[in-house]
Amino acid sequence: MPEHGEIRAALSNALVALMKEHYGKGPTAAKSFLNDEYVFTVLEGGLTRNEETLLASGNEQLVREYRLRFQQAVRTQFTEAVERITGRRVLDYHSQIVFDPPRSFEVFVLDGPPVSAAR
Repeated sequence: MPEHGEIRAALSNALVALMKEHYGKGPTAAKSFLNDEYVFTVLEGGLTRNEETLLASGNEQLVREYRLRFQQAVRTQFTEAVERITGRRVLDYHSQIVFDPPRSFEVFVLDGPPVSAAR
């Protein structure tokens, strides 16, 4: 599908904007991938100062748990953005984070391959 590059860029931009809006700081880089009915976005950096402080004091699990719970709280905004861009319904969504190096992974399962150009 020729517009996949446009869709991938729109997905990355939308997720970075949402992270910045909700966390007060956005990732420094993002890349989205499409594979059939799956969207996979890797976001680099973007830890807040308080998260960095907690990590420095050995509280990795606390930061991970907070991030995962927060992602569930803003799930609707993330899934709506992906649905708008791909023209598909999101069936499920999962977020994960690692810290060395700091990366978060956003995974969306769609009801089929993207059907529309990014909007």
